[in-house]
Amino acid sequence: MEMIKRRKTRPVYIGNVKIGDDAPIVVQSMTDTKTYEIENTLNQINRLYQAGCELIRVAVPTEKDVQALPQIVKNSPIPVIADIHFSPRIAFKALESGIHGIRLNPGNINDKEQIRDILLECQKRNIAVRLGVNSGSLEERLLEKYGYPSAEALAQSALYWSEFFESIGFKNFKVSIKGSDVLQNIEANKIFAQKTDIPLHIGITEAGSLKQGSIKSAVGIGILLYMGIGDTVRVSLTADPEEEIDTAYKILQSLGLRRKGVEIISCPTCGRIEVNLPQVVKKVEDSLKGIDKPIKVAIMGCVVNAIGEAKEADIGLACGNKSAILFKKGQPIKRVTEQEMVEELLKEINTL
Repeated sequence: MEMIKRRKTRPVYIGNVKIGDDAPIVVQSMTDTKTYEIENTLNQINRLYQAGCELIRVAVPTEKDVQALPQIVKNSPIPVIADIHFSPRIAFKALESGIHGIRLNPGNINDKEQIRDILLECQKRNIAVRLGVNSGSLEERLLEKYGYPSAEALAQSALYWSEFFESIGFKNFKVSIKGSDVLQNIEANKIFAQKTDIPLHIGITEAGSLKQGSIKSAVGIGILLYMGIGDTVRVSLTADPEEEIDTAYKILQSLGLRRKGVEIISCPTCGRIEVNLPQVVKKVEDSLKGIDKPIKVAIMGCVVNAIGEAKEADIGLACGNKSAILFKKGQPIKRVTEQEMVEELLKEINTL
């Protein structure tokens, strides 16, 4: 199988998590709790960690949120990034809390001296920065030049601020260039990637609901990853953040970039199927949630090409007339009825 050749980038460290260089693509998310509700926030962080999240960002819009950060950082199983907008004062207070990273958007903290001071404090404390450029908060000078938040305008903004960061000797940062338009997002990241070795955080912002957002994210993120662009990823969904982690890994897994948990391959429905295939697949999916074994499970709907098409699977079912052949690595093991097929499949998975 042809491997994707990733863009060579310099390393950035957020706590003990390496981003860029030869590190695996890092999966991250953001809590949707009120950060000052410490117990709720930590409970969600722990659930996300169990789901495979490797970095977590928390919103810090108020003084109450800043005050909660030390306890959250202390008890979080993964590095914590403070999401800062508009307020340099809150940014400085967040830096004193022990956080591992900070997200800054020069589009809404656009005083260069204030940004410089924040960066110098980050440098002193070894805190990484995510330089975030967003289509909704692009600088006026670029809007005047390009007329709208075009891909070129977004890339120019990211390049401009990256050069500013580096001009004061600050290099421990990654860049995110995000918009809700998939093609614009791809082009902006491509322009930026061709000109620097700075690690890129990729994602489609405001992608939408679970279904629509997952589709848009799979297309946008998937194309960028196939081009070798992207060192860390967030799938942005109007849904439970745990869904973001699941979708991110499925995108990475489909491109051979990460393997985590069970991958299920199953047939589309058609007139040849003689079992309730959607029900079987759902039962298997529900039963295997939370299992971290990197295995591939095939659930084939009929005997036409069944085991042959799924020979690369670790284990599977080739369904037929109200029954199925249970197989491993392309070799039949036994025939099972429709009523027992899920239970027998799960038993065999537990032996792998």
